[in-house]
Amino acid sequence: MILETSWEVCNKMGGIYTVLSSRADIMTQRHPHDVCFIGPLLAQEGEPLPLDFIPGEIPELASWAKEVLPTLGLRVKTGHWSVAGEPPVLLVDFTSLWDRKGNFFFDLWKAYGLESDKGYGDYDESCLFGIAAAELIASIASHLGGHSRAIFNEWQTAAGLLWLHLHAPEIETLFITHATTVGRSIAGNHKELYTYMEAYNGDQMARELGVEAKHAVEKLAAHTATTFATVSKLTAREAKQLLEREPIVLPNGFRCGSSPFSSAYRAKRKKARKRLSQVASRLYHQEISSDEAFFISLGGRYEYRNKGIDLYLESLYRFRESYQGERDIVAFLLVPAWEAGPRTELQYLLNHPTETQEQALQYPCLSHWLYNTESDRAVAHIRHRGLDRVDSKVKVIFVPCYLNGLDGIFDLTYYDLLVGMDLTVYPSYYEPWGYTPLESIRYGVPTITTTLAGFGLWAEEEEATSPFAEAPCPPVHVVERTDTNILETIQTISSLIREQLHLSPEEAKAQRRLAYELARRADWKLFYRHYEEAYKLTEELPSLFS
Repeated sequence: MILETSWEVCNKMGGIYTVLSSRADIMTQRHPHDVCFIGPLLAQEGEPLPLDFIPGEIPELASWAKEVLPTLGLRVKTGHWSVAGEPPVLLVDFTSLWDRKGNFFFDLWKAYGLESDKGYGDYDESCLFGIAAAELIASIASHLGGHSRAIFNEWQTAAGLLWLHLHAPEIETLFITHATTVGRSIAGNHKELYTYMEAYNGDQMARELGVEAKHAVEKLAAHTATTFATVSKLTAREAKQLLEREPIVLPNGFRCGSSPFSSAYRAKRKKARKRLSQVASRLYHQEISSDEAFFISLGGRYEYRNKGIDLYLESLYRFRESYQGERDIVAFLLVPAWEAGPRTELQYLLNHPTETQEQALQYPCLSHWLYNTESDRAVAHIRHRGLDRVDSKVKVIFVPCYLNGLDGIFDLTYYDLLVGMDLTVYPSYYEPWGYTPLESIRYGVPTITTTLAGFGLWAEEEEATSPFAEAPCPPVHVVERTDTNILETIQTISSLIREQLHLSPEEAKAQRRLAYELARRADWKLFYRHYEEAYKLTEELPSLFS
């Protein structure tokens, strides 16, 4: 069995959900009847289960579920993940372990010196979930016999790996850190991560930044696991420095699927552009054509510096200052924030297309209200730079909700809206991999990213080969970004937006086709071989603590 656990199994929080859900299909193809994911059961008794979870029996684990599971004292739901491949899933409720938390932490301190009393926030519940998942893994492996392998993702499951090593050391383990705790904290606290990388001591910085327990459990898991991995060369450098073990690299792939130039996707693009233009027209009280307008977007988490939201808005401001064209440029910020619901006046206008309005709406840069509209950082930045001016050809619209198809304004999923864009911009500062630009090119939308994104470095290498090297305009523009070249980065992005605008329809179409061709090189059908090589390593390399 390959038993993989993550806090984001059937629990969409960030990029790891995309990693696992898009990889599941190829895993179930390559290892039929041998794969099972384990995630947290966060719903209490009687509450609805996650929408992407299909309850039901797992045939491969039927005897275990009947004979062994009832003896574990854990509330577990069995079923399948409603993603391509529909892999088996166990959702485990870890709340019954709270009474034993002291014993677990004492055992981890005695065996590893882990000081869990320094944890705070989500540390305790993450550790208990990891241990609950590890109990299931040990139980399944013991019941089925044979050869089992366990994959633990990110620090949230690290305590489970440590527990498993104590109680079932024969199970081979792979620990994947998608971003180090200390690296993310350094970046999030506006310190220069890359300039001084070789001078940072992970333990010292963890104490300084108040993340000692999370860093400690992550570092211990990295050293205890049979194999330690991360998602890009960029993060490998970071992990080697801060966690003091060199990882192998398992780059994140994507499930590319059918061509974005099929008739079905062309219809989706047309529908998305129509909705984008309708929303922009009503907010700004102007006729913005879905055929003529140029739509740009940035999507992802609301991490202002790490995701480059600050540079995105500054680049748009710089571009607007010199833009003299007649074409409407509408830039969307698709970032979930403290949303208070869809704007009822905007809903009314969208549902009554013949209704006239006298002026632009208040806060034309917002599709949904925020609980903290006046103090929201993006709103303040947009208004400060005048990117919500009605008389400007360059306008910004902040969409602060989860685009799940039920948001009340667009009523389209993120991907169904993404396909309508002409360009995406992700000027990330801290981006171990960077799914958003990969998702963009999968839908044939050219993108701008940076050399501080793992995907950006991969794309840069790929675009040096044929047919991308011969193309007049690459599908991925990789902007050099450092700790100190902010102004140059802003100017470069501004210039690239202008270049994209000046492409002829034929050039733009050719670029979009190249974008999809590049995305196909990152399909899991090609990238999964890295995991298969890692599995061989787990068979060949004994744990350092064995």
